Amino acid sequence: MSTKYLAIATTIYAMGLSTPCIGQDPFHPPVPQIVTSGQGEVRVTPDRATITVGVQSRATTAAEAAAQNSRKQRAVIDAIKARGVPAEQIGTSNFNVIPETRYDREGQAAPKTTSYLVVNTITVELRRIDQVGPVIDAALGAGANQINSLAFGVTAADSARRAALSVAVAKTKADADVMARAAGGSLGPLIELTAGDVYTPPSPRQVMAMAKDMAQESGVPIEAGQEIVRVTVSARWQFIPSGPPR
Repeated sequence: MSTKYLAIATTIYAMGLSTPCIGQDPFHPPVPQIVTSGQGEVRVTPDRATITVGVQSRATTAAEAAAQNSRKQRAVIDAIKARGVPAEQIGTSNFNVIPETRYDREGQAAPKTTSYLVVNTITVELRRIDQVGPVIDAALGAGANQINSLAFGVTAADSARRAALSVAVAKTKADADVMARAAGGSLGPLIELTAGDVYTPPSPRQVMAMAKDMAQESGVPIEAGQEIVRVTVSARWQFIPSGPPR
């Protein structure tokens, strides 16, 4: 390509770059912006817990299985109450009657019901962490054969979340300041700020179903540890160049 044609092609390319996009105001170009995000984290010590305790009973009739289950679950509830847990913190969360069937011979038209399984699960809300081990011990000793889950929680979760938000915003602004200086300018006014939760207690800690003979042990060791409250923050800031654009 000759020098003349090369010059014409370059001019057309430069004009194409300066042509405004559809919908863009050529007299008000976009304001330069800096977009940052950050995460805030606060560690808190749990001060409450939730336990789900179950009793399974099996018998040849549904009525018998239900009667056996009711006696056992009543004993479990009484044992939990004896550990200082009031009735309003104990509630039934699940009750199932499940027919158990089998085929006695090949080609049998319908299965035969051989027994019935009754499952009764209660949820126990504890407002003191030191009750967790004794309550599990008492439930197992009274006839419970399922500890389905254990979840620790924090009463002042909202305060912890706000503290994590403060940390996240500070990190976001610090990053934006560094980026603005590195780009040869300074950070302008805040344009937009959004937050989203990553994780907030209570956190479920699944416990394997425990056999009844666990109640014969000296105690169930429970360590609450610490929970982590995390939040993310995204922000857009105006970027102010240090001098007029060239």
